[in-house]
Amino acid sequence: MTDHALLLVNLGSPASTSVADVRSYLNQFLMDPYVIDLPWPVRRLLVSLILIKRPEQSAHAYASIWWDEGSPLVVLSRRLQQQMTAQWTQGPVELAMRYGEPSLETTLTRLAAQGIQKVTLAPLYPQFADSTVTTVIEEAKRVVRDKQLKVQFSILQPFYEQPEYLDALVASAAPHLQQDYDHLLFSFHGLPERHLKKLNPGHTFDGATDCCADASAEVRGTCYRGQCFSVARDFAARMGLPKEKWSVAFQSRLGRAKWIEPYTEARLEALAQQGVKKLLVMCPAFVADCIETLEEIGDRGREQFREAGGEELVLVPCLNDDPQWAAALNTLCERAPVTL
Repeated sequence: MTDHALLLVNLGSPASTSVADVRSYLNQFLMDPYVIDLPWPVRRLLVSLILIKRPEQSAHAYASIWWDEGSPLVVLSRRLQQQMTAQWTQGPVELAMRYGEPSLETTLTRLAAQGIQKVTLAPLYPQFADSTVTTVIEEAKRVVRDKQLKVQFSILQPFYEQPEYLDALVASAAPHLQQDYDHLLFSFHGLPERHLKKLNPGHTFDGATDCCADASAEVRGTCYRGQCFSVARDFAARMGLPKEKWSVAFQSRLGRAKWIEPYTEARLEALAQQGVKKLLVMCPAFVADCIETLEEIGDRGREQFREAGGEELVLVPCLNDDPQWAAALNTLCERAPVTL
């Protein structure tokens, strides 16, 4: 069969490191109601204020990690696409970005024009969040509706606890953990607490503990924070790491809202002050290295850790285009349920 496409979807990137391109990208990203979940007039005002200074700051950050081939996130996603082309035998393998190019609309429209009627939609996010998974699904729905496309979707569900994913994560990181180090920090992308409480109104968050340790399967299914702790716990168990050897934190805060804790910046400083000299940092909310890993952790985080008294921060690469990860992803996509 060659009529069943696989569509990999990642977050996206500015087209270049110019301030204008970064502003355009940030505007599309931040105006998504699943990212900033405020009424449109309030969101528009807030984003307009953010766009006064943030594009220039972000453009500098992107420039510091930009590759000759382009955005690391896009380049690495394309490399994964190439790996998946050899794995997925049912049809073409395409890549789209939720923000920026190649867009979901352009890609889905092209697939439909080629006569493709079955698409496995694969949001490349291990954990569930409205601001990642839901917005991809809703945008795909919008494109099909607005363009009147005859496409049936299977959708890859969040795969944070799937053994194929965890095995690939362990295999890719193991060489780094086989060297001497003092502590492993799992730094996940943060979210405003209100995003989680909207899905589970009775949920409480207590410092560095797992908020879903005793939660029901239904609650765990939509709790991003709990799923992050699950990944860290399962990884540590597979690697045989003692509890004192690893911890979890959350990075990339924006604005004044209360975000899920503990914060990565605070954790980096605390670990250095506690005598940690060599720190490993993994970022398992991402499957491809990007500005949040390469610049926020690899550059700014490393500088902060050293200034606080640490000696060496080693950023463990994301899964990127690792062959075992590609094989795992293919398995996960093949059993993705039909949901649209």
